[in-house]
Amino acid sequence: MTSMPDLVPAARRMAGLVAGVRDAQLTAPTPADMSLGTLLDHVNGLALAFTWAARKEFPDALSQPPSSDASRLPDDWRTRIPEQLDALGAAWRSPDAWQGMTRAGGLDLPGQDAGHVAMNELVVHGWDIARASGQPYDPGADEIETCLLFVAPSVEESGGKGIEGLFGPAVDVPADAPPLDRLIAMTGRRPDWTTG
Repeated sequence: MTSMPDLVPAARRMAGLVAGVRDAQLTAPTPADMSLGTLLDHVNGLALAFTWAARKEFPDALSQPPSSDASRLPDDWRTRIPEQLDALGAAWRSPDAWQGMTRAGGLDLPGQDAGHVAMNELVVHGWDIARASGQPYDPGADEIETCLLFVAPSVEESGGKGIEGLFGPAVDVPADAPPLDRLIAMTGRRPDWTTG
């Protein structure tokens, strides 16, 4: 089996970004084509779903993909989401999480694939939150490389047209673009996206 990436640094970085979002920013647009509040609700749901996926626990709430609805964001989201992200990172440190089959967002998939999807969600949505809220973002080179190795074959297979439910059509960037810009572009986002 290939080495297991450590999701804890990416989960902690996202937790810090979530805690740094101000109430007035919840209606702000994001590179993910949804409001920041809606994206935070999505992160809230995916943190739970991928923690359960790692633990191979399948509550009834897992039968659907995570919601994306700002009105469903809990009042204590600034503390609840970071706590759930901590649990997500810790759950994927277990070798058992990467073995066998699991379930996330209503889909059955190998544990190894679920772990890579979780890492990609953390890194790419971390970038979305940072851009939308004006916070700095500096993911680890190993995290970006893990995501590129996972995302690139999917993008190639789709002919760059995107994958419904995962990401939109790829955006062209120069061949020598930094790795993070290449990853962001592969997921249908413009690396130069700003709130202005």
